[in-house]
Amino acid sequence: MERYTQLAPDLRIARVLTGLWQIADMEREGRKIDLNHAAAAMHPYVEAGFTTFDMADHYGSAEDIAGIYQQQLHPERSVQLLTKWVPPPGPLTAEIIQQAVQKSLIRLQASQIDLLQFHAWNYAHPQWLDGLFGLQELQKKGLIRHLGLTNFDTAHLRIALTSGIPIVSNQVCYSLLDRRAGSAMAQLCKAFGVKILAFGTLAGGFLSERWLGKPEPTTLDTWSQMKYKRFIDVAGGWEVFQRLLRTLAQVAQRYDVSIANVASRYILEQPAVGGVIIGARLGKSAHIEENQRLFAFALSEADQQEIAEAVAALKPIPGDCGDEYRKPPFLTASGDLSHHLDGFPAPYATRTDPNGTVRAFSGTSWEDMAGYCRAIKVGNRISVSGTTATHGPRAIGGQDIIAQTHFVIDKIEGALQSLGSSLNDVIRTRVFVSDINNWEGAARAHGERFASIQPANTMVQAKLVGAEYLVEIEAEAVCSRQ
Repeated sequence: MERYTQLAPDLRIARVLTGLWQIADMEREGRKIDLNHAAAAMHPYVEAGFTTFDMADHYGSAEDIAGIYQQQLHPERSVQLLTKWVPPPGPLTAEIIQQAVQKSLIRLQASQIDLLQFHAWNYAHPQWLDGLFGLQELQKKGLIRHLGLTNFDTAHLRIALTSGIPIVSNQVCYSLLDRRAGSAMAQLCKAFGVKILAFGTLAGGFLSERWLGKPEPTTLDTWSQMKYKRFIDVAGGWEVFQRLLRTLAQVAQRYDVSIANVASRYILEQPAVGGVIIGARLGKSAHIEENQRLFAFALSEADQQEIAEAVAALKPIPGDCGDEYRKPPFLTASGDLSHHLDGFPAPYATRTDPNGTVRAFSGTSWEDMAGYCRAIKVGNRISVSGTTATHGPRAIGGQDIIAQTHFVIDKIEGALQSLGSSLNDVIRTRVFVSDINNWEGAARAHGERFASIQPANTMVQAKLVGAEYLVEIEAEAVCSRQ
C-alpha cells in the first residue's frame, strides 16, 4: 500500500495523518504547554515520512505549534498542514469568513492554507452554504489551496458538490465500531473523486491491547476516552466490544503487529479512504514505530471475513456521518453539545402579528415580490409555502434532483424551527416535480428525511417557475410545542 495519496493534483498527503486534537486536551483547565517543545516533537514524525498534520481552530494551540515548526524550526521540510474552521451557528458574512481564515493564516505563519475543512452545526440554517461559498471566494484569491469538509453527512456533501463547490475531502468518524462512512458516503465519494479522511479509527485508544480482557472502566482520563466509550455503549456494550478485541488480537498475532495496527489497516483498505488520522500527544508520547508497521502487512480475505463476523455482532451507530454532533444520541465527550455551543439561533427572521399569527421569511426576493411568507403559524398549525432550492441569487444542487430535494427540505425545516417546530410535526407534504421521470430521486430523498415521520404525501408533475428547478415542496405541520 502506498504511504501517500493525492488529495488533489497539487496536494499529496501521508495516508497516516498525525492528528493534533489532543493539544486541546493537554491544555484543558488552563494547563500550559511549551509551544516550542511541542513543535520540536513534530520533527520525528516528519523524518519518518508522516508529513501531514491535522488540526483545527479550536484544538487549543495546535495551529500555533504547527506554524512554529514549519516556519521557525524546519522551514526546509515539506509538510502539509490541514486545519478546520468550526464557526458557531448563525450568519456568516464575508467579513466573518475573511477574519477566520486570516486568523488561521497568522497562527500557521503561512500565506496559504493547504486544506481548510469546514464544519456546519445545523443544515436547516443556510449559513453553512454562505460559509462554503465565501471560502470558495477566498480560495480563488489564493488564501486557501483546497476546500474540505468535516463531519458532513452524505446528503449535504452531495448538495455542496452539485452546487459547484470543489470539495476534495470529508473528514468523518470511521472505525470498526462506526461503519457509517462505509456505505452511501463511500459511494458518493467514489462517484465524485472525494477522499474520506477517517478519524476515530482507534476509538480514542480503546481499540488496543490496553483494554483487552479488562473490566469496563468507571472513570476515564481524556476527552477522547469519554467520547468513544459512548460509541462502545451504543454499539452494544463492553462485552460485545471485548469479543471484537479478541478477534483483532488473533489477527494481529499472525502478523506480529498490534490491535491498533489491524484496526487502522482495515479502514485504510476501505473504498474512498484517503487516510486515517491517528492522534499524538506532542512531547508526551509518540507512536511513530507503531504507525510504521501499518505498511508492513496487508489483511487477507480470511482476515477480512473474520473481522467482518466480529463486527456483525455490533449494533450500527445510528444516522449518517456527523449526526453525533447534530442529533441524539450526542456521541460527544460530554454527551451533549454544551462544551461546543451555547445555543442555536433561528434560521429565519419571524414577525408576530397582534393576533398571535407568526410568519417566517427565508429572504428570497420572491417573498416580497409576490407577497407571501415562507411559513405561517396560526394557533398550533403551520403551513409552509411551496419551496424550491433557492438560496439568495443561487439555485442550489445543480441538476441533481436528490440534492435539490434535500435542500428544499432543509429550508422547510429551517422555517419550522424558526416557528418553534420541527420536521417531526409535519403531517402532510406535497411534492411537485418538473419531470415525472425524475420522481424516484425526489421520492428517495423525501423518504430518507421523513422515514420515521411518515406524513401524508402527494407527488405530481408540474411546470415549475424556473427551468433550473427540478422539485418544489410544500408542507403542513401541527406544532406539538405551544
